Amino acid sequence: MTKENQGTPAAASIIFAYLVVYIVWGSTFFFIEKALRSFSPFVLGSIRFFIAGSMLMSYCKLRGYKLYIKSVVKDALFIGFLLLFVDMAAIIWSEQYISSAIVTILSSAAAIWFVLFDKPRWKQNFSSVPIVTGLIFGFIGVIMLFAEQLLADDSNEAHKDMKLIAMIVLMLGTVGWTVGSLISKYSKEKKDREAGTDKEDLHVMVKTAWQMVSAGVAFTLVALISGEYSRFDISAVAPVDWGAMAYLATMGSILAFGSYIWLLQHRPATEVSTYAYINPIVALILAHFFTSHHVTSLQIAGLVVVLLSVLLMNWNLYRDNKKFKVYQRAKRLKKLREMAPKSSIPRIMEISNFNNKHEKKKGKAEEEIS
Repeated sequence: MTKENQGTPAAASIIFAYLVVYIVWGSTFFFIEKALRSFSPFVLGSIRFFIAGSMLMSYCKLRGYKLYIKSVVKDALFIGFLLLFVDMAAIIWSEQYISSAIVTILSSAAAIWFVLFDKPRWKQNFSSVPIVTGLIFGFIGVIMLFAEQLLADDSNEAHKDMKLIAMIVLMLGTVGWTVGSLISKYSKEKKDREAGTDKEDLHVMVKTAWQMVSAGVAFTLVALISGEYSRFDISAVAPVDWGAMAYLATMGSILAFGSYIWLLQHRPATEVSTYAYINPIVALILAHFFTSHHVTSLQIAGLVVVLLSVLLMNWNLYRDNKKFKVYQRAKRLKKLREMAPKSSIPRIMEISNFNNKHEKKKGKAEEEIS
């Protein structure tokens, strides 16, 4: 559960964490594209996740966190394979052929697969007008992006074929991310029901470190088997590309994730999830100004449609958010004040004050229970 009552952090700290999550995560797609000038896809993933996993595991060791529980580590390795290897391998490989901006936008469309594959929530999802509408918009946005890439007249037929393959691989990667996320979610819920909440567990940072180790091992094995490491010439790597690698491992995999976890502890999850709307915009801006890729009006339209679909598919979460309810109540009271005669305004304000006091008491009671 997101806890806002564990001490209120400074506003500057919250703003900084949001800037990291918004900008750094959005920029990682751009830096992957840059790093691919010197690193082959699986070598890039291998080095990135071994650096990030080693640093994060060392940090957890220094903090005194317990590092190993067999069942927990086993689950973390499997989830890491799906989330950080399958999905990231698809992203890195795809960026050899399509713009980092397109990759980011299509990655945002992963919300489509969460709706389609979350079987226990099918009844709830498919009976919701906003979710079904968002699903339709999501597919329209994806089709627009596919069409934009395939109808572009700046590439030959062979290149267009590779673009199509890359986009399909990318979509399969987002499926892997979705499946891994759902397995993680429901396996945790099942264990909590069977063993209660007192079961021994590892810190979330430790589990993430193990997930990075899993991804690093998987990337390394593929790089060795495919011959990428045998062809890799470390002396040929440009200093600027080593910088991109360092950025991905430290800023992207450690700082951004750490900021994300910290925000979840202090801010509502629905608020933190807004990074999904900002990341593609950041990637699109970076691709436009710092790469040779041309950002077209159809790409921008596809981005708008995909982000609208994500908003609609998450609409029920935002609607149930406490702050949204307060905002809605304030709007209703304002409308009542405008409609009511002057003599009734004091009564409306009295009701408003009573509701506010009631909400505060209810909130304190919920905090004591939790």
